[in-house]
Parts: sequence; C-alpha cells; structure tokens
Amino acid sequence: MRAAVVTEDGLAVREVAVPTPKPNEVLVRVRAAGLNRAELQMASGHRHGALGGIGAVVGLEWAGEVVEVGADVPDLRPGQRVMCSGSGGYAEYAVTDWGRVSPIPANNMSYEQAATLPIALQTMHNALLTNGRLQPGDGVLIQGASTGVGLMGLQIARLMGAGVVMGSSTNPERRKRLTEFGADVAIDTTDPAWPEAVQAATGGKGADLIIDQVSASVANANMKAAAILGRIVNVGRLGGAKGEFDFDLHALKRIAYIGVTFRTRTLDEVREITRRMRADLWDAVTAGKLRLPIDRIFPLEEAAAAQAHMRANAHFGKIVLAM
Repeated sequence: MRAAVVTEDGLAVREVAVPTPKPNEVLVRVRAAGLNRAELQMASGHRHGALGGIGAVVGLEWAGEVVEVGADVPDLRPGQRVMCSGSGGYAEYAVTDWGRVSPIPANNMSYEQAATLPIALQTMHNALLTNGRLQPGDGVLIQGASTGVGLMGLQIARLMGAGVVMGSSTNPERRKRLTEFGADVAIDTTDPAWPEAVQAATGGKGADLIIDQVSASVANANMKAAAILGRIVNVGRLGGAKGEFDFDLHALKRIAYIGVTFRTRTLDEVREITRRMRADLWDAVTAGKLRLPIDRIFPLEEAAAAQAHMRANAHFGKIVLAM
C-alpha cells in the first residue's frame, strides 16, 4: 500500500505492507485523513509520545470503510463507514483499537468531512466537560480558536449551554469568522489589553473556563482574564512550552490549572474519552450541528505539501488528505 513515511529527509510517500489488525483492532481502508499539528513534529523525526520515528507512517485521524475486525472487536463489521483516531492514517490502510472507532452518520457526510472530526471531538469534549467541568452559563474562552480543534471547542461550548463564548486569533480575517462557529466575542491577543476585553465581556467577572492551546505566551494574561475560582485547561503549546508564570496571581484567584495530553493515557482511558464524547455529542454530530470547515484537500502523494501548507499557518479549519 502507499503511505506517507518519516524519512531522514522528511515525509515521503512509499510502498509499505498493509498492517494486520490485532484481536482488539480494526483494519480500515482509508479514504481521507485529517492533518494535525503534532504530525508536523513527527514528520521532522521527533516522537509524539510512543508514536513516530524514522520509518513510521504519520497520521492521527482518518475515515474510510472497515475491511477486517479482530476477534475481540464488538459492534463493528466489514463494509461499515467509520471515522477513527490512532496512528498511521496517512496511508491506504490503517489499524486502530475498536474503542477509537466511530460510525460515520448515515447522512450525506463525506469521508473528507468525517476525517476532520475525531481528534477535535475527543480533545475538546475532554477539555471542556471532563477536565474543564463546563457548567451552563459559564463564560468560556478558547485560545487559538481558529484551528480545527479550536473551532470545535467553540461549537461544543455553545451546544452545552455556555454563557458568553469567546475565541482568540491573532489573524484579523480568521478572527472575523469565529462568530460563524459559536463565538460571541473574538479576542485579539496581540493587543496587550485583551484580558480587559474578556473581563468586559463577562460583566467584570472573568472567564470561568479557559481552554488554552497557546500556553507560554499567554499564560499570565490568561490568569488575568480568568474569574476567581476559574479553570484553565492546557491543551496545546503553540505559543511556547516554557515561560514565566505568576504564581501569586494563580494563588490569588485560586485558579485550577489542568494539563491534558493523549500521550500518557492508557488504552482504557482513550476508550472512555471516546465513549463519553459520543454519549454527549453524537446526536449533534448526526444532525450536522458539529462540523468543521475544510480549508484544502491534497492527494496522498502531496502529503509533504499539505504539511507545508499547515506549517505556513495560512489555513482556516482543517487540511485533509484524500486517498
């Protein structure tokens, strides 16, 4: 099969063997794969937790048809249209644990649209509801809201009854579009006074919940923007993994600061994340209420060019590979 493989010179499409599913796994004929920023590091030879390294097939989410199921796999069958998370998705075939597989709704959802959803749904449901403890009426800020995961966060916050929903982007054109995906207020974090804008939007209280995909460059400003007893969930580090931290402000506001990643989660934990997400969100997914815009579709042979497009940070929404 053809697959995008990590080489000494970067990402390249090569012929590799079709993977064989273990008893708990599903083999899928991949039709489309969504791109994610973690894959940029993997393509450069860096590992992402246990994933990656020279010779690895890149790709954390995809959609296609089930070809084969392992002996221990429940409720999935060959021929079923599915969306998946896991590893090795930039390929004509990929395997993953059955607990990371969801059926594509029986509507007009394309494989390309389905491939944009698994990571965003799992990540933001876990950040907003499980770790962020979102309550109806909470003021919510999504940092880095113009990414695919960020746009999904805005929609989930709105769906689950948040009060004021705010999203940030440093790009003025992308910032204008955040209201299309559930934001009441678009925040420009290049303006040093942006925490005051959050305070104003929340009637002086501050954000009850901040989902932070940026981290170091906004860490202290996040705490200024947060409410007393606010929660900050660290999901990504697009603005740096290390920086200054105002411990006194953290204590003064009694902020719960929570870090999350999939890299250290067990298989059972990931299965539970997917189960909870589907319990809360699948009706909305099926109804077409939770969707992501596709910025551009590349063929598999142009996987390196697709990653270059992501690295240029000129896209809005998701970039997809078509097989």
